[in-house]
Amino acid sequence: MSFEELPHTADVKIRVRADTLGALFSDACMALMQVMYGNDRRSGITKEIILDAPDIEALLSDFLSEVLFITEVDCFVIAHADVTIAGLHLTAVLEGERFDPHRHNKGTEVKGISYSGMSIQKDMKGYNLEILFDV
Repeated sequence: MSFEELPHTADVKIRVRADTLGALFSDACMALMQVMYGNDRRSGITKEIILDAPDIEALLSDFLSEVLFITEVDCFVIAHADVTIAGLHLTAVLEGERFDPHRHNKGTEVKGISYSGMSIQKDMKGYNLEILFDV
């Protein structure tokens, strides 16, 4: 998992690096969980997401928005995401647990995923992403 938080005046800005698009999306999901809930996350429950989108940025935004929705509505904290991307089709298997207020209250509330400023680049080392989480 390769991500870092970058300075930003109002929101949380994250940079993610990965060898494949699936790993990039998975690491972006884990960055979101780190920001929201801290490190103490465990597996035990599995959920699946299947999405299609018109372009890769929309696919990422839709995926992270769906993750945010699931965490809030189902009180589900994700410990691991196995993401597969084929063209503009995404399948993700999420492993996690129910929210525990004693262990999962160390983070920042994320209100949404910002499409503005999102950048996905590919170079010889793999994929790079910069994204803002609205807090």
